[in-house]
Amino acid sequence: MNRRSFLSAAQGCAAHLAALPMLPRLWRSLPMARGTGRSGVAPWGRYEEVAPGMWAVISTPDPADRNGPAWRTLCNGGIITGCERVLLIESFASAEGAGWIADLAQELTGLEPALALVTHFHGDHCGGLAALAAPPRGARLLATARTRELLQGREPLPHADLSAGEPTTIDLGGVTVIVTPRDGHTASDVTVHVADHPVVWCGDLVWNGMVPNFRDAIPSRLSRTVRALRQSEPETRFIPGHGGIATHADLDRYQALLDLIESAARAGRARGDDPAAAAGAVQLPAALGEWVMFSPGYLRVAVEAWYREWDATGNP
Repeated sequence: MNRRSFLSAAQGCAAHLAALPMLPRLWRSLPMARGTGRSGVAPWGRYEEVAPGMWAVISTPDPADRNGPAWRTLCNGGIITGCERVLLIESFASAEGAGWIADLAQELTGLEPALALVTHFHGDHCGGLAALAAPPRGARLLATARTRELLQGREPLPHADLSAGEPTTIDLGGVTVIVTPRDGHTASDVTVHVADHPVVWCGDLVWNGMVPNFRDAIPSRLSRTVRALRQSEPETRFIPGHGGIATHADLDRYQALLDLIESAARAGRARGDDPAAAAGAVQLPAALGEWVMFSPGYLRVAVEAWYREWDATGNP
């Protein structure tokens, strides 16, 4: 790890990035996936058609412009269209970001988005809910019941249309979207894919090249979920919550990072270290490449999550 590559403390997944000169360069250098059609770049993100009628939206905020338009999105998301309806994945960090993806969807598909789905309750994924629900857009907001509970106090609340026990299918008109309930990053996550297409929107269950936020994580379940995603078809592309579009090799590297954090937490627990001391002992091998953090405290937060889980379960 390049330990100079830090970002300031965050709320939710990635709320307030501090000025850091290398981040614009890093985000601009993220490789484009093997797209099949239209793509484009805005100051706050880029979009790429990863399968017919399906676009990945990759957020590329510029830390040097914290008050400008580059801060409209913060998280990744997507657009999926059928013959009858368009689904947005995530509402992003702001009304402006949500408005941008809705306008973009209409430009690309000719249809006003009818549905907007959030993968979990963190603010950088839900900040634009009100903008999408309000007239004249009037999109139906989709989430699990648990995500709705965790969003209490924020308006408007999504409808609880997504099952927490089994996959939910959504018919967009000739296109079937499958929303699979998961957990690990939070107590209520979902992944999204279209039948017969090897593209998966992962929410913040997957971060690519960025150390994940464990603030609300259940670490053992996060590792289990990433291993389950790894069983997808070899050609699958994974749209992470943050970072560039990922391959199986990227998921392997991410899983190795999660395993290393767990090993450090176990070793620290055995020594009687507090989370900060255990996190301080983490050394990322060069084979894992460069990882950046939205907060220099994220490794400590990750160890804290492991300690919290073990306290609750009586393990390890």
